[in-house]
Amino acid sequence: MQFIDEATITVSAGNGGDGVVAWRREKYVPMGGPAGGDGGRGGNVYLEATPNLSTLVDFRFKKHLAAESGNAGSSSNKSGRSGTDLIIPVPIGTLVYRAPIDVEGAAGSERLFADMSAPGERTLVAKGGRYGQGNQHFATSARQAPHFAEKGQPGEKCVLRLELKLLADAGLIGLPNAGKSTLLSVVSAARPKVADYPFTTLEPQLGVVRMGVDESFVVVDVPGLIEGASEGAGLGDRFLRHVERTRVLVHLIDGARSRAELLADKATIEHELRAWNAALLEKPLIPVITKLDVPEARERFEELAPEIPGLRGISAATGEGVRELLFAAWDIVRALPPPTIATPEPATIDLAPNEPFEVRVEGRVFVVSGERIERLAQMTDFESDEALLRFEQVLAKLGVEKRLRELGVSDGDTVRVAGVEFTYS
Repeated sequence: MQFIDEATITVSAGNGGDGVVAWRREKYVPMGGPAGGDGGRGGNVYLEATPNLSTLVDFRFKKHLAAESGNAGSSSNKSGRSGTDLIIPVPIGTLVYRAPIDVEGAAGSERLFADMSAPGERTLVAKGGRYGQGNQHFATSARQAPHFAEKGQPGEKCVLRLELKLLADAGLIGLPNAGKSTLLSVVSAARPKVADYPFTTLEPQLGVVRMGVDESFVVVDVPGLIEGASEGAGLGDRFLRHVERTRVLVHLIDGARSRAELLADKATIEHELRAWNAALLEKPLIPVITKLDVPEARERFEELAPEIPGLRGISAATGEGVRELLFAAWDIVRALPPPTIATPEPATIDLAPNEPFEVRVEGRVFVVSGERIERLAQMTDFESDEALLRFEQVLAKLGVEKRLRELGVSDGDTVRVAGVEFTYS
């Protein structure tokens, strides 16, 4: 399965069902009155973290996802059926960046919305539209036979940018052919590709290391880094993010190289970690000389052990030093708290708390915005004179008409609310 760790999708919650205009028609009830039922609620859209997924490949071709809309009401005060919620599974470790789409189809600014870091965690990303009320709700002493009903509110729409950061306890890092894939295949059930040429690992590989009956930790093998990886060289810039949440880094260095090359390799990896995220160098790091079964590697290890603090040597081929390395990493994993999880910023309110609407002038078009007013416009049937009259009365009560006059509106000017235009008079 192809590894995909970034995806952008558009999701739409379901629209609310329309309320209806209906009348009570029963024998012996000559003045039955309005009996139009309400519509059903639109379905919500949720993201749910699941351990059954490890990539975002499912979204490679699914770019638009929508929840079910609510059904319209019916006569005899019967409500319509609510739309079914849409639950979208995503891998554990998915960061969700959300940009709302307004009524005119323009996407707003993006912000970190959720961090799906726990199995079963569910996040509401788009809320279903409210149901429209039937004409039964609009009967008053002065208007005993309302011939209008509310339309269902459109569901929320937004653009989601998903970014996967694999959750692992230990990260294997190093230059290509340092022995990362070989070590992972030895200590876990993972079977990454192993060959004697660079970049045999083209995507991160996860493996579970069993330390006891009920004790284990997860290791991620990151594709080989090269100089300039943090700036996009090779494959490193795509996958460096996958070690940001590890508790310990295991830096494998090819021992079959000269002393100068070996030290240069170590410095290269440290530089790329620092360039990508300086906090990575604050993590516990275990430097490891690999391929001790090669005489030159053993010589390098014995030579550099006094100079490099904590240096270990292993041979994945013979198993030498592997057990000790695992216990060293396991001790660090157990001693440290879980990695820091990104904290989404709280939602911001564009309008001042005491200002329920805003009016701006674009040419000779007066654009009215505000959550309550836009929702009212979306749910008003402008084909009905009675519904339009009710809409204008609400605008007057909220002070919109007064504000329009202050801005110089005159008969014949166009007023736009939630994408709907009408002529002011």
